[in-house]
Amino acid sequence: MEEFKTEMMCKYEMSYLSLLHHFLGMGVTQTEGSIFIHKKKYALTLLDKFGLKDCKSVSTPLVATDKLQREDGSEAADESLYRKIVGSLLYLTATRLDIMFSASLALARFMHNPFKKHYRAAKRVLRYIQGTIDYGIEYVAGKSALLIGYCDSDWSGFEEDRKSTSEYAFSFGSGAFSWASVKQQSVALSTAEAEHVSAAEATSQAIWHRFVLEDFGEEQTTATTLLCDSTSAIAMAKNPVFHQKSKHIDRKFHFIRDAIVGNF
Repeated sequence: MEEFKTEMMCKYEMSYLSLLHHFLGMGVTQTEGSIFIHKKKYALTLLDKFGLKDCKSVSTPLVATDKLQREDGSEAADESLYRKIVGSLLYLTATRLDIMFSASLALARFMHNPFKKHYRAAKRVLRYIQGTIDYGIEYVAGKSALLIGYCDSDWSGFEEDRKSTSEYAFSFGSGAFSWASVKQQSVALSTAEAEHVSAAEATSQAIWHRFVLEDFGEEQTTATTLLCDSTSAIAMAKNPVFHQKSKHIDRKFHFIRDAIVGNF
């Protein structure tokens, strides 16, 4: 730690004010071997604020089979209270990538005229946080500085327009440092297409990360590994013959093939 501090002070004009413990609601625990960032205090404040301090926890933020819709026939919920809960959850995603999908896509879409079912879903996320209050991200010293990506998709997860969701996360050495859940622009006609589009978007993000890391002096000399759980998407990315069977997929998403050949 002392070595790192001295190196930073040599490169940048700065004053040393001892170890960082809190920053904008974020807790930071530093040891000789790791840095752990979390929002435990903020999460406890949320549970107390919304009357769920002593609630029973659940194991998942959302019910996997429960699809939220714009109108579901239930009664209207308190819009102001719902917006406060979702806004607070979005701020919590700075250290909690496990609630990114539920907060940014599943709940944030219903900020205007939410219903009781949406409100119950938001409260379930808070109950999930109750059981995972100590979760955060740990960055361990001594790990190899390799950029690794993970991608997945939720096929036709939106009931209104049947569009899918692209999800990706990137780690560098140890803990994750970049993640997102993004609604796809076009309707995927198969799970393979949804996964392929997700992989293409993750590839684009990986290339950008490589440029940024190079600027910071952490050039990636080997190809960046992108992990995907779809054999069909992997086959389409590796073998151009499959493109004849996937002409319905927008051309711009096939650049993942060029990225593989180019060793990005």
